[in-house]
Amino acid sequence: MSSSRIADALFGSTAKISVAFADAESCRTVSVKAGDADVQQRLYTPGDCISGQVTIEYAGTKRFEYTGIRLELIGQIELLYDKNSTYEFTSLVRELDGPGELEKHKVYAFEFSEVELAHESYEGINVRLRYFLRTTITRQYGSKVAHEETFCVHTASAEPETNNAIKMEVGIEDCLHIEFEYNKSSYHLRDVVLGKIFFLLVRIRIKHMEVAIIKREQTGMGTPNVANESETIAKFEIMDGAPVRGESIPIRLFLGGFEQLTPTFDNKNGKFSVKYFLNLVLVDEEDRRYFKQQEAVFYRKEL
Repeated sequence: MSSSRIADALFGSTAKISVAFADAESCRTVSVKAGDADVQQRLYTPGDCISGQVTIEYAGTKRFEYTGIRLELIGQIELLYDKNSTYEFTSLVRELDGPGELEKHKVYAFEFSEVELAHESYEGINVRLRYFLRTTITRQYGSKVAHEETFCVHTASAEPETNNAIKMEVGIEDCLHIEFEYNKSSYHLRDVVLGKIFFLLVRIRIKHMEVAIIKREQTGMGTPNVANESETIAKFEIMDGAPVRGESIPIRLFLGGFEQLTPTFDNKNGKFSVKYFLNLVLVDEEDRRYFKQQEAVFYRKEL
């Protein structure tokens, strides 16, 4: 079954291009946001063979001559606020056909073996990292016909050899003094964040306490158009009511339910980075907020 979008070109005739990946019945797919809708995309990992068929259908009555049919596998980074800022980091080409005349129905098999796929796909606020197959029919006269079929890439990592606990103290002089601890500094995307908060001094009336996961996306590094965006991925209330001195509050955050959580991206190709922070927030009875952020690294666990 083909998961395809149709690219049409009108120059007295119409050509339609569709792409079907191999093993469509048993393949892995992921749900990806596309505007306001969720779409299913084929999922690949580094070193996979990407193969399938390109089908070209022609329903016109006039002659449809072309100078060539090309298939490209492209990986690129797109800055969404600047349409001219597109950077290709992967580009592979297959020439499917030379000069000829389009008949009613043509099918071309394709294969890209052991593709590197160095980076994970990412759909952010200001930046997108995506992979796609682009089929192009070039013509001597008339506009070319092009179709893009996007697929998704996940890259896995081993757990860091050093994964120390996070321990910090925070307070307000003579009013509040707390210690907080998270069990480690790096977490895989299905992990559980464990920790505790210990109140050493409490002289303000705390109403409740929460922990939030904050995503911070930075784009345009090294240019005048640096953009920073922050987004709250999840928020957990871990205490409701006033704590007392000596009280210890446990933290247990399950990460597996948040599909918008991605691995940390550290300066991808010098174009963007994505970092995550655990944000501890205390709110007093006058709705004043006291908070402390600590960076945490997220990674996709090897299968």
